[in-house]
Parts: sequence; structure tokens; C-alpha cells
Amino acid sequence: MNLFKLGLVVIGSLGLFWLGGCGSEVSTSPNTVKASPSEESIKSDHTKSSKGGQVVETGSYHLELVAENEDNGTHLDLFLQKGDNHESVADAKVTGKVQLPDGREKSLDFKYDAEGKHYAVLLSEKATGEYQVKITADININGEKAEGRFSFNK
Repeated sequence: MNLFKLGLVVIGSLGLFWLGGCGSEVSTSPNTVKASPSEESIKSDHTKSSKGGQVVETGSYHLELVAENEDNGTHLDLFLQKGDNHESVADAKVTGKVQLPDGREKSLDFKYDAEGKHYAVLLSEKATGEYQVKITADININGEKAEGRFSFNK
């Protein structure tokens, strides 16, 4: 009986090692699969932040939100980029809905900053807590939409 239990433990352990080895091929991000080493050197990881913010990949669009606390509120920068080269999209209508820490909602209209190649808005709220943001970008070129959900603490 002890030999039987030992055999089960050994087989179970080998199975776990095998599963662990297979699991290293897949990234923890739900939208990306880890490329083989030869492909990794060619392609960049699009889910990484290039501006220090939170990133959402949706279709061929890369959305990155940077929230910076200031004395008069929170400055929000949205970098809306397209394609593998992350080319800035300058002709979109970008809006946001923010759920404030007290549960109220507030609408935001982002304006494009040509010099910084991003969209920006000042959220004048000063309450401490978690802010949840849903951003919608209507891209005028061909009527596409890009949406992303973000959160930040103040």
C-alpha cells in the first residue's frame, strides 16, 4: 500500500512539473501570447507602458493613461496610438466617464495636445480614494472606436 501511495505522489509530481514547463510559454496577460525567442527580438511588447501609465490594447490601438496628482486636481494624459509603430492618432474625439470615490459620475472631454502628441484633461476633483475611468475614442478616419478602462488612486 505504501508503494502504491509513493507511486501516486511521484506521478503527480511529474505531471505538475510538466504542466509548469508548458505554462511558461503563455503570458499572464489575457491578450498576448509570448513569442518564441527569435520573434521576441523582432517585435516589441505592446502591453508595456512607454509613458509610465496604465496600458490597454484594443484591436490595433494602444491606449495609455497617465494620471498625475496636482494641487488643483488630477491631470490625465491619454496617449492614443495605432499599429505596431505606435503612431499617434490626432483626429479622434476622446471622452471619458469617471466614477468618483463617492460613487458619483463625471464626464470628461479630452483635448489634443499636438506638441505632446496626446489627449489631456484636468479632473478638478480632490477627494481621496479610487477613481475608475472609462475612455472612448471615436476615431474619425474610418469610424472606428477604441475603448479602455482604467483606475487610479488619489
